[in-house]
Amino acid sequence: MNGQNRSMTEPDVNPPARQAAKPLSGPQKALHKLGLVRDIDLALHLPLRYEDETRITRLADAREGEVVQIEATVRASEVKLGGRRQLLVTVDDGTDTCVLRFFTFYPALQKSLAVGHAVRLRGELKGGFMGWTMMHPSVQASGGALPTALTPVYPTVAALPQVYLRKAVAGGLARAELAQTIPPELEYENGQYRTWNLREALSFLHHPTPQVQLATLEDHSHPAWQRLKCEELLAQQLTQLQAKRERDRLRAPVLLAQTQTQARVPLPLHEQLLAKLPFALTGAQRRVCAEIGRDLARPVPMHRLLQGDVGSGKTVVAALAATICMDARWQCALMAPTEILAEQHFRKLIGWLEPLGVKTAWLTGSQKTKERREMLALIASGEAGLVVGTHAIIQDKVVFKNLALAIIDEQHRFGVAQRLALRNKLAPQNEVDDAGNDAETVLEPHLLMMTATPIPRTLAMSYYADLDVSTIDELPPGRTPIITKVVNDARRDEVIERIRAQLHQGRQVYWVCPLIEESEALDLSNATETHAHLSTALQGSGESGGSPVLVGLLHSRMPVAEKKAVMDLFISGQMGVLVSTTVIEVGVDVPNAGLMVIEHAERFGLSQLHQLRGRVGRGAAASACVLLYSTGEAPRLSETARARLKAMMDTNDGFEIARRDLEIRGPGEFLGARQSGAAMLRFADLLTDTALLDWARQAAPIMLDRYPALAEKHVQRWLGGKAQYLKA
Repeated sequence: MNGQNRSMTEPDVNPPARQAAKPLSGPQKALHKLGLVRDIDLALHLPLRYEDETRITRLADAREGEVVQIEATVRASEVKLGGRRQLLVTVDDGTDTCVLRFFTFYPALQKSLAVGHAVRLRGELKGGFMGWTMMHPSVQASGGALPTALTPVYPTVAALPQVYLRKAVAGGLARAELAQTIPPELEYENGQYRTWNLREALSFLHHPTPQVQLATLEDHSHPAWQRLKCEELLAQQLTQLQAKRERDRLRAPVLLAQTQTQARVPLPLHEQLLAKLPFALTGAQRRVCAEIGRDLARPVPMHRLLQGDVGSGKTVVAALAATICMDARWQCALMAPTEILAEQHFRKLIGWLEPLGVKTAWLTGSQKTKERREMLALIASGEAGLVVGTHAIIQDKVVFKNLALAIIDEQHRFGVAQRLALRNKLAPQNEVDDAGNDAETVLEPHLLMMTATPIPRTLAMSYYADLDVSTIDELPPGRTPIITKVVNDARRDEVIERIRAQLHQGRQVYWVCPLIEESEALDLSNATETHAHLSTALQGSGESGGSPVLVGLLHSRMPVAEKKAVMDLFISGQMGVLVSTTVIEVGVDVPNAGLMVIEHAERFGLSQLHQLRGRVGRGAAASACVLLYSTGEAPRLSETARARLKAMMDTNDGFEIARRDLEIRGPGEFLGARQSGAAMLRFADLLTDTALLDWARQAAPIMLDRYPALAEKHVQRWLGGKAQYLKA
């Protein structure tokens, strides 16, 4: 059995191959749960913190609240039965006494703490009227050599005790192949990390010497940590660059944007749409349209991320890209994460493109069988030049005649497998087309991913390094900045008065709740309750002062037809107030809505709050967003919640919101489903390690070109089989 497989079984022995078929024990299953399968996985499983068991402290020299290790003799031991059963043990180290208190104990512990036994104890010392006490200290027999290094405490799960995990990690570290993979000429020049190779750095971080400054381990500034971060960032950059180069070797349909001089009558769709739009494109929209147009005209698959703040006009850019595709007589698909968002796109695109003679198909999971069959026929025949829908687009029964452009909106909300499935919808071509594409070539569709959550620069440099990024950094003219207020839930009645004033002016209002029904786990107001309360409170608050106000309710558990009916009423202006869960987070565009109330705003993420706020302020009139918060039984909001609400108060700029969101949450949560299955950065910090990231970006192409074998070895060490997910 090779070294990799050994780490999957008992970690501190080398079992014969015949044992491999035995079922895994509880600790072995727990190792798999943590992803600790290979020796290198164990070697890279670093401690959360350390315990100093290298010295003995005298009780006479100890300080209140200090975690100390003492050697003492048991003077008294008794089980106290009054109230809660507990074991009380008095020990004496020759300088003072200490009472040990155990609320959970077993006969073996009582036996080890019998009167007269010499023991070594470690725990936090508490002072008081009765002298020193320790709650549930660790206990072992006195004597024996003290460790010479700090004792690691590892992240773990149930059924995996620290003693077992320490043995497993030590075995994995000893067996792991850790030969140098970074050529000396490419080593990072700054700092002391070059004096450490990977094995030395890992050995030190698993068992640091007592003399080390713990702060340098905790903030990851120690040279050994720097070594690991450089290696990890380089592996990530190598993987991203490999993915990009692999895509550059693929072939895609050549989609040339026709111009008036090239085209016959009528004008090309692209020109017709530009002429029909009731608004002029912003400079940023024109710039990103040109970037996309250049990509589509190349014979390699476009792999571009279009990012722009809420309301910046990404949909019209997508529509213009689709017209280039359809002008070349190919099909385009637009996939959105929710039916509400997909339908918003469908309505808008129909309004723009149907007058130009474009046939659009609509696909969702809730369609009636007959309608779905008709849509599938339109798609298979190629009659539908544009297909809009949810994940239903990627189902096996959906067969495109000639898909050339796939557009994915809110791409971070789709998993890797879903994006790959959409890319695989282009079948090999049987004949040479007008653009000269070779019949023998298997073509890939161009891929345009869109997000209203702007990507901070460091994320774009790392997790999105394999993408070309287009940024719409300019809002359409005439937009009035949204005023954001943070209001305590105790002032709810004032908020309702504000709603009444909005309704008198003929404006519409959103009220967003985090839950649909009552929850015993979370004491939050829910959408159904709020809907009932507002329906009663706002009667007679319409534009005329006495007309009834229609208050709607929208949530994900409603039947699709009912959701559609509610949205139609709100979009048409017949409904004054829409009480909703976060299903309206993206895509809903009602310019007459002037007020957004977000209940229990402290429970929402910063990006989600910004997306919800973006549902108002879409017209020329002044709009406002009220963030209702509740502290519940706590005296104040958590620091994280306060930081989120303050960011919302401070700025309407989605790029600044994204930067602060990254600071608050870190890249793992920020990225969401885009990295489904892909390796996240475990050691490097994109907020503080930008210099290391810059080095890795420069070193990666040189290493791939000059040292391909070392590059492959480096990637396999750090990422294993996870690199495949970057294809999406």
